[in-house]
Amino acid sequence: MSPVVSNGSGVGIITPPTLDWKFSQVFGERAAGEEVQEVDIISAIEFDKSGEHLATGDRGGRVVLFERTDGNDRAIRKDLEKLDYLGNRHPEFRYKTEFQSHEPEFDYLKSLEIEEKINKVRWCQSANGALFLLSTNDKTVKYWKVQEKKVKKICDMNIDSSDTVANGRIDSQSGPASDFVFHPGGYSSLHLPLVIGHETNLVPRCRRVYAHAHDYHINSISNNSDGETFISADDLRINLWNLEICNQSFNIVDVKPVNMEDLTEVITSAEFHPTHCNTLAYSSSKGTVRLIDMRQSALCDSHAKIFEEHDTSGSRSFFTEIIASISDIKFGKDGRHILTRDYMMLKLWDLNMESSPIATFQVHEYLRPKLCDLYENDTIFDKFECCLSGDGTRVATGSYSNLFRIFGSTEAMTLEASKNPTRRQTQAPSKPSRSFANLARSRRRGAETVNMEANGGTHDFSTKLLHLAWHPTSNVIACAAANSLYMYYAETCPQSERSIHGIMDCHGLLWMLNFSLKTLQLGY
Repeated sequence: MSPVVSNGSGVGIITPPTLDWKFSQVFGERAAGEEVQEVDIISAIEFDKSGEHLATGDRGGRVVLFERTDGNDRAIRKDLEKLDYLGNRHPEFRYKTEFQSHEPEFDYLKSLEIEEKINKVRWCQSANGALFLLSTNDKTVKYWKVQEKKVKKICDMNIDSSDTVANGRIDSQSGPASDFVFHPGGYSSLHLPLVIGHETNLVPRCRRVYAHAHDYHINSISNNSDGETFISADDLRINLWNLEICNQSFNIVDVKPVNMEDLTEVITSAEFHPTHCNTLAYSSSKGTVRLIDMRQSALCDSHAKIFEEHDTSGSRSFFTEIIASISDIKFGKDGRHILTRDYMMLKLWDLNMESSPIATFQVHEYLRPKLCDLYENDTIFDKFECCLSGDGTRVATGSYSNLFRIFGSTEAMTLEASKNPTRRQTQAPSKPSRSFANLARSRRRGAETVNMEANGGTHDFSTKLLHLAWHPTSNVIACAAANSLYMYYAETCPQSERSIHGIMDCHGLLWMLNFSLKTLQLGY
């Protein structure tokens, strides 16, 4: 039973139990002292909506697919009944296939090299046992179909090559010419050869190529919930595509000024709403998130809502706008909340409250005194991704030294992408004052945050965990450390499984936040 935290007004609110994270799997682990090839570094990670498949893209233009194996390859129900623990096992994955998605190109008109690096991978709806996904580099989006096909083989031939060799007729022949040497005694009868299925292979096929639509580097692609369209976004424009039409797209957002000297911000990330096919959000280098409704006009220059936190402290510096630039945005599964990541922190926004985030989590606050050094070596421009758990109760993002952070209502953990994730763990004390409920209640007093120092030690800025993804239905995280894919699962800590009075029914922590805000406004 989950613990209950009081919100200070006599209302009992459930907080999720503390999780104990453990190592699950690793793919492509490096040996000690092994040098990592640039083309093998993972640059994109994505679970499909069912959680049965995982896709990664790398800087060499390859897409690698993994499939879930735990319990799925056990066909006999009696075996499942005997192994009761299978229902509680964490998801495990195995290598499925890989294919070359993009190749290096050269734009002769602009004298520009186009890298093969995969910037994003997005899963599409599967059909007839086939998998569909989108992948993109800086300029071109491709639509892939991966399907099992039987490799056919011709057998029961009239000519037996072993006989012809035995008769000495093709000692001086090789290759296809040997097929035309007949048995010296002839054949009593001729019959048609048979074509049979020899084996089953996974065959990737590029169905569509969406090219020549972006003048700048593509930073985002996102599938629409209608299953028919998707968007691709670069620094200044967002284009809307139909999956079946590759030679035409519609420009729905254009922030390019008439005079490029007047340019003040660029688009950094874009994503469709998980359930509303007419709604999408995009972030900017100024730290704002704009929500647009495509029903309002064909060109969505005006936004329906803008989420922006105004700096009331008055302390601005040269680095203020740089560290405010949002590198990634993610909608919550409920479609009610948006998670954003800038260089310093994570912010959780409610779509019904534009003035300020409902929760803020410090990630790189300890780096604030080092911003000058980070600017000189371009580290300050690193783009970290973020993700939410399927139930919306926790958020996660990456950091330096191959560390990643997980934040919950009463916990904040630092884990390392290695076989011993808790080796450098730092956990914030689980105090009711740090709960989301109290955090939401104190929004009017200021920007209350869940702070966590990163062990106070030195950090290796050459090793950074930029890409990670949370399983849609389980507490499983996949993260990329250079060329290695690490996977972790969480179990409920025994001390958090205790019975406390005053439990009320709710659907996840984010619902709890809304309830807390409403009760405060009503004065209960």
